[in-house]
Amino acid sequence: MKAFSLLISDGKLTKHAHSIASSSRLLAKNMFAVECITGYANLIENVFNFPSDMAPSGNTSLFKQHIWEWYYFHNDENASDREDRDSSNLNVIYELEEHMGNLVSLKNVSDDNNESLEVDSPTDLDWDILTEIEGSEEADRLEMEEMAERMEKHIGEWDVIYRNARKAEKLRFETNERDEGELERTGQPLCIYEIYNGAGAWPFLHHGSLYRGLSLLTKARRLKSDDVDAVSRLPLLNETYYRDILCEIGGVFSIANGIDNIHKRPWIGFQSWRATGRKVSLSKRAEQTLEEAINGNTKGDVIYFWAHLDVDAGLAGRNNALTFWSMCDILNGGNCRNSFQDAFRRMYGLPSHLEVLPPMPQDGGHWSALHSWVMPTSSFLEFVMFSRMFVDSLNALNVNSSNTSECVLASSTLEKTHCYCRIMEVVVNVWAYHSARKMVYVDPDSGLLEEHHPVEKRRGLMWAKYFNSTLLKSMDEDLAEAADDNDHPYEKWLWPLTGEVYWQGVYEREREHRYRLKMDKKRKTREKLFDRMKYGYKQKTLGGR
Repeated sequence: MKAFSLLISDGKLTKHAHSIASSSRLLAKNMFAVECITGYANLIENVFNFPSDMAPSGNTSLFKQHIWEWYYFHNDENASDREDRDSSNLNVIYELEEHMGNLVSLKNVSDDNNESLEVDSPTDLDWDILTEIEGSEEADRLEMEEMAERMEKHIGEWDVIYRNARKAEKLRFETNERDEGELERTGQPLCIYEIYNGAGAWPFLHHGSLYRGLSLLTKARRLKSDDVDAVSRLPLLNETYYRDILCEIGGVFSIANGIDNIHKRPWIGFQSWRATGRKVSLSKRAEQTLEEAINGNTKGDVIYFWAHLDVDAGLAGRNNALTFWSMCDILNGGNCRNSFQDAFRRMYGLPSHLEVLPPMPQDGGHWSALHSWVMPTSSFLEFVMFSRMFVDSLNALNVNSSNTSECVLASSTLEKTHCYCRIMEVVVNVWAYHSARKMVYVDPDSGLLEEHHPVEKRRGLMWAKYFNSTLLKSMDEDLAEAADDNDHPYEKWLWPLTGEVYWQGVYEREREHRYRLKMDKKRKTREKLFDRMKYGYKQKTLGGR
């Protein structure tokens, strides 16, 4: 009573009561704001599939409940709008009160009548009657269907039948009709495959003759486009674990697997859906410039790229300047160089005391990122050959470690799920630089072409002997022979699952199989001719066996 006496004086609320109410209202407002923000943050984390190279968000449970500066919002509000909003809110409250009052009045019973309303719930007898009615209706339906099958039906006029057949054929054609981009793509020298992994990336994808979607999820393909299903081309991606740790390089492997069945053009390109989100995708002018450059380039290996690593060239020459390898360390938990050296050493069987980190110069030039590049198809197959062996070496190091669940290339749970994604995104730079490919940067806005890291300036820096195509093909054939003989170097060997397994023995076995089928066909033909010469030609009776 003493506490309430401080709040009420002379039948009215005191200033102390108004102060408490104001503080309580402000506290409730702050609590509501915090709840809204944390709830929305949790919704975003659960709904969206963030890119692998994105820094994870902080824990919402650690969000501190500070006092909000509400007067900043009040100063921006219009007084008249606020009054209109308050009046509209009051109208809603009055309508709800009236509606709830009517419900209460219907449930209440007058004082003169002592009868109470009972809940009208179904009894066992009601359920038995309902079951009997459903059984009777099912029996009648089956009987009507049997009678309809026995009755003679009028097929109808020929024109009606023909019209219905044409209509069904048209609907079936519209369902299977090819995308306009696929029709326009015929005869073009280049196709850029846009890699995405969910329906949320659809707004970031392009349409038209130059692009074609590449979905890492079978059920996430666009409905009215001829997007490629990466899972059907590379069954390894059907396993969530491998699809997550490989990310977009898995889509690249799927196109290279049996490439003659899907890509028969001299040039091939890829682009991540994230390039559009970061506003580094090609503009119309840049696309036209790229196509003209490709048509005019008849000799020499070259790689065109338009999304680059965020290495600040203005800091070149300073001790704290970001280099290619330092940027790679930042993206891979500080262990990019060590992991690359270990994988490179295992891949080529080099001794442990040898320094095996390929030099990448700090000359102010750009390096490719986001799998956004174009190169000749022949060069692409060579790059895939190198990438398959390199990622297999990475995986072997992870499998052979004491704790297979850990990923040294990650610093968070999300990065561990996509363990190899970030390092495989920049491997194309190491391969292109040391295999003497010409690297040309395409400005995504203006389309300006500029050669970076000129080949003439690489002399003495390139490790060409490790990236020689003859050596890579020899290593690929050795791995294919081991896979063909089931001689796996370690458990859950990744290399045979990332693409084609082909060597000279496979070719000879296939040729022998084709020769055996040919000889078998000739033998059957000779036996058939001999039987005809001996017994004559016998025609089977009509309807006979």
